[in-house]
Amino acid sequence: MQSVLDCFRAGQRVYVAGSSNEPKALLAHLASSDLPPDLSFIQFPLPGLNTTDFTALNDTASIISFFMSSTLAKAADPKRVHFLPMQMRSVFDYLSRGIDVCLLQGGYDRDGVLRMGPNVDFTAAVLESAKTVILEVNRGFVAPASGLAIDPNRIDVMFESSQSLTEMVTPPIDDVAIQIGQHVAALIQDGDCLQTGIGAIPAAILRQLTDKSDLGLHGGLIDQGGQALIESGNITGSNKSIDRGLHVTGMALGNQAFYDWLARTPAVTFRGANYTHEVSIIRQLDQFVSINSAVEVDLFGQINSEVVGGRQISGTGGSVDFMRASNVSKGGRSIIAMTATAKSGTVSRIVPKVELVTALRTDVDIVVTEFGVARVKTLNERDRISALIAIAAPDFRDSLREHCIK
Repeated sequence: MQSVLDCFRAGQRVYVAGSSNEPKALLAHLASSDLPPDLSFIQFPLPGLNTTDFTALNDTASIISFFMSSTLAKAADPKRVHFLPMQMRSVFDYLSRGIDVCLLQGGYDRDGVLRMGPNVDFTAAVLESAKTVILEVNRGFVAPASGLAIDPNRIDVMFESSQSLTEMVTPPIDDVAIQIGQHVAALIQDGDCLQTGIGAIPAAILRQLTDKSDLGLHGGLIDQGGQALIESGNITGSNKSIDRGLHVTGMALGNQAFYDWLARTPAVTFRGANYTHEVSIIRQLDQFVSINSAVEVDLFGQINSEVVGGRQISGTGGSVDFMRASNVSKGGRSIIAMTATAKSGTVSRIVPKVELVTALRTDVDIVVTEFGVARVKTLNERDRISALIAIAAPDFRDSLREHCIK
């Protein structure tokens, strides 16, 4: 079997697994090596977890990213950081062709089966397209019981390591997040199938669902909040018309105890973004409820989830995939949950017009802040404006109304 460095040639496109399954020891090895010129790395990083500056690997290395992070914003050469706005379902198709080398991480499950670690969003796509597969076999964790199994014959190079998975710390939940969580929890019905994101508000929402029954889970993420509801019997998946009794996710983020739980919980099953974010799959799930956040929402209902002050701070992600899928689910709903203000209450997040449109006004359904709930999907333009102003922070409502009068 060839060595890691033997796999690289000038001008190649190199996919690197991200989030909780980044091959960190393999990347450290590359950082200390003499790499060929003009390598184009491709990754979907998560801030705080994935901190490799690919432009620092040599003078010509570049990075195509579907999500911005502080590391990439402060890259050694920002001109070699190329942000590609693309929804997660489309990212899967994009990666199913044109990949020369892929860098993945796997481990052995409790039965000795080689499986991917806790993120498989795009693994099937790059395994299909990559000419060369390099796998960091990490003996520092036990692979999820229902993680994606890897055919050893598909691997060109195995790189051994032993280190714990990077942990995602649950952010502190303040009173505002709790208020938002209470508003959202009141919108959730027994038997709903949920998709949630990352952060204090999703965590606060999940903590408010302990009085719900037979909830389902289908989405891009499971964390310790989902684990708690599964263990308490609130999430059972028994109402799902497909994947009944299973909790479908693309990635998992949490602490070491959470990763250990995944290793002994086969009901948590990992699928790629061509399944978790695919509308033809989700439309088979009745009462599918997507819960996501935003940077700002304007009075038209347009949503900006990624840009602040002209700076790309995150990415398009998968929220629009889920918002549109909820529209074709029988009884489905889409919720945007966010604080009404930013910068210690000095900036309204309900605005006359968003800086950049991530989701169209035709995508929006329900918007929630600490000040209430605006069901805008079926409202005409005038009523929609009134509903959104009503959930803005009180100090900003008059100026929003004045803008509409002009």
